Amino acid sequence: MRGHIILSHGSDSGPDATKVSALAATAEALGWTTHRPDYREDDLKGHAGSIDPRLSRLAGAIAASPVPPVLVGSSMGAFVSGLASLDSPVAGLFLLALPAEIPGYPRAFAAKPDVPTFLVHGYADDICPVEGAIAFARGQGAPLLLVQDDHRLSATLGDIDAEFRRFLDSLA
Repeated sequence: MRGHIILSHGSDSGPDATKVSALAATAEALGWTTHRPDYREDDLKGHAGSIDPRLSRLAGAIAASPVPPVLVGSSMGAFVSGLASLDSPVAGLFLLALPAEIPGYPRAFAAKPDVPTFLVHGYADDICPVEGAIAFARGQGAPLLLVQDDHRLSATLGDIDAEFRRFLDSLA
């Protein structure tokens, strides 16, 4: 086993969503173990109302991990992955379609500064403005792949997968 990865899906999605499923398959093929928490029940509480229950569920998954895990998150999953890194030891963050803030939630996005982090964001994301991801990446000194894609990032999944492989290799 090379390590453990926890993949967090976005809102209005599930643990079998396209991106987290594809990245989980890639990780497993490379010798990593994976876990995909199911946040659908938490998401019934609305965007701002789902964050604390998601954080609690993710903290439990991190605590159950055999080693500090890599956290992978898409949209709301990216938001909670970063916040979770502030409170728990993690080996890395791979964040997709990052919202810099969630309307109605009192905290803006943040992540532990010394955790290896990689971001992917679409220029045409109409849900999470690209400027927030750029500002976070700049402030964190984290690499950011900007792709010609929308919030779902489905047109560039091959590019994302290639970057994910490189990111995991950099952690090994």
